[in-house]
Amino acid sequence: MVAKISMGSSLYGALAYNGEKINEARGKLLATNKIYNDGTGTVDIGRALNDFLLYMPSQTRVEKPVVHISLNPHPEDRLTDTDLQNIAREYLEKLGFGEQPYMVYKHEDIDRHHVHIVTVNVDENGRRLNCDFLFRRSDRIRRELEEKYGLRPAERRSERLENPLRGVDVSAGDVKRQVGNTVKAVCRQYRFQTMGEYRALLSLYNVTVEETQGNVRGREYRGLVYSATDGAGNKVGNPFKSSFFGKTVGYDAVQKKFARSGQDIRDRKLADVTKRTVLAVLGETYDKEKFISRLKEKGIDTVLRHTEEGRIYGATFIDHRTGCVLNGSRMGKELSANALQEHFTLPYAGLPPIRLSVPTEERGGAYTRDASDGVDYPGGMGLFTPEGPAVNAEEEAFIRAMQRKKKKKKRRGLGM
Repeated sequence: MVAKISMGSSLYGALAYNGEKINEARGKLLATNKIYNDGTGTVDIGRALNDFLLYMPSQTRVEKPVVHISLNPHPEDRLTDTDLQNIAREYLEKLGFGEQPYMVYKHEDIDRHHVHIVTVNVDENGRRLNCDFLFRRSDRIRRELEEKYGLRPAERRSERLENPLRGVDVSAGDVKRQVGNTVKAVCRQYRFQTMGEYRALLSLYNVTVEETQGNVRGREYRGLVYSATDGAGNKVGNPFKSSFFGKTVGYDAVQKKFARSGQDIRDRKLADVTKRTVLAVLGETYDKEKFISRLKEKGIDTVLRHTEEGRIYGATFIDHRTGCVLNGSRMGKELSANALQEHFTLPYAGLPPIRLSVPTEERGGAYTRDASDGVDYPGGMGLFTPEGPAVNAEEEAFIRAMQRKKKKKKRRGLGM
């Protein structure tokens, strides 16, 4: 089970997010404490807000008094509503929030049913509850509940590598809901800096997006339209305006997402993590399909775009480990579409990489450099460095041909 905790200042926002899903029959209200529940299964968001405010002073020094928690059991765990209700209550009690006003919701809008909890971390006098080491305590409680209820452990890291998001399945029906859930999830979980990167990410889940623009009553507008696709990337069914799914996936929000993602990737140097992995795998094979499958094993999906003639004209890497979507050229020209096209169409493409030792001289000394080595020695080959290869494909093919000739001569000398 994965437990996620977020702090915020908008109580109404947290209540509306969960309450609207319940009122749209995309979940259930499982339990409340000190908050009115009429037993109908629906939520009166305004009434819930007023009830919470009764237990909160009008003024408090706590900047983020709202606590929003999600408890996510493993998809293979089969839990009843009573089980989920008991797990949520025990979790809150052990965390020190058992006497606080709270609401427990079950979300059913995706196949992996999970629980959301809204509560507050201030008492009636405006004093903050003990939130020291909150995440560490939460992790300990999570493990205790997993053992007690026989739940499968589902750590955050493995959850991201397994990539639990599922592609839209038109045959399953309710395509609008599927597309909306997918779009909102990827916007929340991933970083991307261009519409092309965003489109490549969505393609993994059978969704595509297009920009629209026009003029209404003298005012220009720009928007986004989402469509479901089949396994070949062809649009299926009717398109949906982004407004159907909320402002968080609209044109303005996505543009802001580009800027935030770029800043985050630069500040945390996240592209370097992906680049190292991609270059390492690229150095192991000249076979395109093996390259893609080996990256997938490491938690990176590859989206290659081809011309009608089959030439690569675009490459995007989706790193589920870091949540980053990166065009190959953004990480360096050695991962650009042209470089990859050349790499996968060399005369010996599909064969194991050639290991060569090339002597170089440096200040009177000599040492050797292995072609598969990622270290960049002065004057070395640099096959996978931004400077480009010092030994080109024709030279390597010539060396291979000469090696074959030598073998033939040896065989003749042995009378073979």
